[in-house]
Amino acid sequence: MARKKTRYVCNECGGVQPRWLGQCPECGTWNSLEEQVASPGGGRARRRDPGAGGAVASDAVGEEELARLSTGIDELDRVLGGGCVPGSVVLVGGEPGVGKSTLLIQAAGRIAARGQKVLYASGEESVAQVAGRVRRTSASSPDLLILASTEIDAVMEEVRANRPAVIVLDSVQTVRSPEAESAAGSVGQVRAVASTLADHARATGTSVFLVGHVTKEGTLAGPKLLEHMVDVVLYFEGESTRHYRIVRNVKNRFGSTHEIGVFEMTGRGLEEVSEPSGIFVDPDRTPTPGVAIHAGAEGGRGLVMEIQALVTSPGYGTPRRSVTGLDPGRVSLILAVLDRKAGLSVLGEDVFVNAPGGLRITEPAGDLATAAAIVSAVTNRPCDRETAWVGELGLTGEIRWVGRMEARVAEVRKMGLERLVVPESNIAEAGRLAGEDLRVTGMGDVSRLLEIAGL
Repeated sequence: MARKKTRYVCNECGGVQPRWLGQCPECGTWNSLEEQVASPGGGRARRRDPGAGGAVASDAVGEEELARLSTGIDELDRVLGGGCVPGSVVLVGGEPGVGKSTLLIQAAGRIAARGQKVLYASGEESVAQVAGRVRRTSASSPDLLILASTEIDAVMEEVRANRPAVIVLDSVQTVRSPEAESAAGSVGQVRAVASTLADHARATGTSVFLVGHVTKEGTLAGPKLLEHMVDVVLYFEGESTRHYRIVRNVKNRFGSTHEIGVFEMTGRGLEEVSEPSGIFVDPDRTPTPGVAIHAGAEGGRGLVMEIQALVTSPGYGTPRRSVTGLDPGRVSLILAVLDRKAGLSVLGEDVFVNAPGGLRITEPAGDLATAAAIVSAVTNRPCDRETAWVGELGLTGEIRWVGRMEARVAEVRKMGLERLVVPESNIAEAGRLAGEDLRVTGMGDVSRLLEIAGL
């Protein structure tokens, strides 16, 4: 009897080694190699490129408009870039209970309601459990098919029999492929399952949604290769204890990245929030020390939101830094610049900074609003609640240029704010866009922050 060959696969990058090593030579991760039995075909499954052919000159290829399939959910379509592209593979990640399955069931039901067949394959729940969620979200349709299976061969058998326009696999870490002789969720299994569905999608024009688990660090579980294999990667932000959920696009081969969709979790499922700025800003705009309004932009969407700060005397020897919804590194930079360039002694104080509502601010353009909130907290005097701030702080104290000004100004005007503080390098553009109902103030250096803020 032939002896089965073994190999060692890195659970971080998917690299294959003939023997065990303490450190993966491909990605440098320690203790990440796991023993696997090689498949009879020699290990990795060979992927057939259904569109393979000879090379062609770039100027000989005509411009082609991508025909997108609407999910029936405007906020999801926005994040996808206008809908899902036939033949594309979308990976949806997020913490347990955040709403991944609920959102995809609602989308599947709305697509099926238009006469398109959708196969929802679950490796985590029974048919009865999925059907209960379908009824709760009013997604029932004769064209929405439900399958409970942990075998990719069973999924593909149903796909060939029913020829759905959309496939949803929940989740990719729970389904096994015979091509990889290892446990479900391992590097080899995730790669084999994703490859099978990706090959089918590109050969037939079927749209595929894969649900992915996340690690305790908040990244998608499994090999990083999985994110490279798919066309679109969506992340759910927000905690299961909060009402609001944000779906963020971090990769999109067919559109812009970092677009967001905002939803509210209700007893009937996820409902769209078409005007999200209203939930991230106190509607009464009561003047309160430590609060400033940021004129943000996520993708092509303007988004006005509050940033809150609290500065107190340290209870212990080492000052505390607690940051929620922003990059802690950026907040440390802002504190250092305020201390050095604005004469504000904050490095020895406990500092707490928060972006309320569950939204994570990833752009450095939020630096100026964060600095204004911190200064307001230190002086215990409120910022003007009719003023929005936008600008990036440099290490020398300068306020640097920011982009997407048109979306920012439009959202500030829609919220009825009276003044917008921008970098001096943006003042000409912002002034042209502001019109008569919005006053624009330019700021070149952080040393003028207290003066402009009226603190």
